[in-house]
Amino acid sequence: MPIPQFPRSAPLDDMIREVHKEGGIIIKGYLTPEQVAEFNTDIEPHIASTRAGTTNTNEAIPDFHGSNTKRLTNLVMKSKLFRDLILNDPLAHSIADRMYREDAGSYWTHTAQCIEIGPGNKAQPLHRDLENCHFAIVQGPSGSEVNINFLIALTDFTEENGATRFIPGSNHWNDFMDRGTHEMTIPVLMKAGDCLFISGKVVHGGGHNITESFRRRAVAFTFAPSYITPEEAYPFLVDTETVKTMTPLAQSMIGFRSQYPKGSPGLWQSDYQDISEMLGLGPPFYKH
Repeated sequence: MPIPQFPRSAPLDDMIREVHKEGGIIIKGYLTPEQVAEFNTDIEPHIASTRAGTTNTNEAIPDFHGSNTKRLTNLVMKSKLFRDLILNDPLAHSIADRMYREDAGSYWTHTAQCIEIGPGNKAQPLHRDLENCHFAIVQGPSGSEVNINFLIALTDFTEENGATRFIPGSNHWNDFMDRGTHEMTIPVLMKAGDCLFISGKVVHGGGHNITESFRRRAVAFTFAPSYITPEEAYPFLVDTETVKTMTPLAQSMIGFRSQYPKGSPGLWQSDYQDISEMLGLGPPFYKH
């Protein structure tokens, strides 16, 4: 079955319904061609100086990261378009609100990275994004949503150049240790600027790039509930002067404001006060 596709202007209820049903949707024209070009311009020098592969010594990571795949992290510091536009995108936050507010209360950025799959890179091992949280694997389909992922194509995605592979409906499988097989996947074919939005419960993975010279590029940014430790430690990576140029919402997304998960009077604080006051960022920002 093809992945459901929607324009940015589609009713939110329709999008969320299909995400719960199939595990993900494609949002057409998530970024304009001009925004894609600006983003690529922002990150191009950083990508050029990033080596393919990984330095992580965990035995499972080299195949996962890809021998000819470049991964550029800390996009907050490397792309003005990311920190000013994407991190504040009303559609992304409308979706995240629907996925998290009732159950988790609040959320923040888990990671944001540019992923560029190079020629010859083999298919990534299939996985679910929730696998950093073992309790979510145990809970299975009825468990909390601990990770949602917006994967925006910065080049066209084709089956030949390593388009992400996806197993529709795998978010409903009873056993989340079961990741299926490559034969069960379908390619996520997108134009530059389109976005694959997926639940952390769905099985997916980068595809095999069989081209001789094309580098398939995307940006993946993920949100997690505020009670989950993020993958990227932004308060140690982003300088305060840059943070002061960002909106209160974006500051909250990267941990420069306190977090308020459901039932909590506040986490990530200083002497029981919102961390923003200690940092000189102004009064608390509560996104209800």
